[in-house]
Amino acid sequence: MENLMFVYCSCKVIWTLLVTILGYASSLPLGDDFICTAEELAKYSIIFTGKWSQTAFPKQYPLYRPPAQWSSMLGVTHSSDYSMWKKNEYASNGVRDFAEKGEAWVLMKEIEEAGEKIQSVHGIFSAPAISTGTGQTSTELQVHSRHPLVSFVVRIVPSPDWFVGIDSLNLCEGDHWMEEISIDLYPYDAGTDSGFTFSSPNFATIPQDTVTEITCSSPSHPANSFYYPKLKILPPIAQVTMLKLKRNHLGFPIPHLNQPAKSNEILDTFSETPLDCEVSQWSSWGLCRGACRKTGTKIRTRFVLLHPANDGTPCPSLEEETGCEPDNCV
Repeated sequence: MENLMFVYCSCKVIWTLLVTILGYASSLPLGDDFICTAEELAKYSIIFTGKWSQTAFPKQYPLYRPPAQWSSMLGVTHSSDYSMWKKNEYASNGVRDFAEKGEAWVLMKEIEEAGEKIQSVHGIFSAPAISTGTGQTSTELQVHSRHPLVSFVVRIVPSPDWFVGIDSLNLCEGDHWMEEISIDLYPYDAGTDSGFTFSSPNFATIPQDTVTEITCSSPSHPANSFYYPKLKILPPIAQVTMLKLKRNHLGFPIPHLNQPAKSNEILDTFSETPLDCEVSQWSSWGLCRGACRKTGTKIRTRFVLLHPANDGTPCPSLEEETGCEPDNCV
């Protein structure tokens, strides 16, 4: 009997211990950054390349007031406790101000407050603006084994509240840091302004919508500047490359050997997106002209809403004529 009691008590202790361990394990954070065992610090060069060309995006391409361009880049290295922005979630006031107006003060304050309260931010980085739709800008950033995630935003200029960026990219792969990574970027809508075109006037979205990716068919409206219904996917509007900087024998970082030039010269070729001609509805028929008691003619017209580009469907006839009986004949 004593042996049975001993076995029972032992099993009970083991079961309790197992439940406690499992409960503790289930409460641990599951973010990738918690399993980073790489060296404590790593430094990267980040190169942003704009691919917003008139060839790739011919519809309503901004040529002036202002022409197509990119804002400065604002980014942060952080842990999984912080999020700058997320797809299908509401943008913060700071992201709204940056996406709509390129103003970074509120977003900077949000980042600093998150770093102070929960120690989730390791550092902030920025890169200069690009004055054209195609070009490059670059800077350097530092990640920490407890803060291996990278997020950033770059505003599309001009636009209602559109931007490109990365949300929580983990540069740590277990016991080592990534040497190099390149990612194609596509446009996002911050969900705070309801404009459809690059040059739309300010029209606040009330209530605010979530951050959504803009595609060739969404928003599904012909007025949308990125609406290309014949495409399956938009060409990338930008690209970002991150290169780990190696250290020399003194411990100072040295540039990666394959690092591209930090200039506005773009060596890449751009895909040609075909753009079909779009015309208005026909006008009403004009007056019937001609001699009395003879068949006359009348004309109706339409005009070009969107000129074709890159071998898109050409425009049809803009004028149509038909027979009629002349007006005001006795």
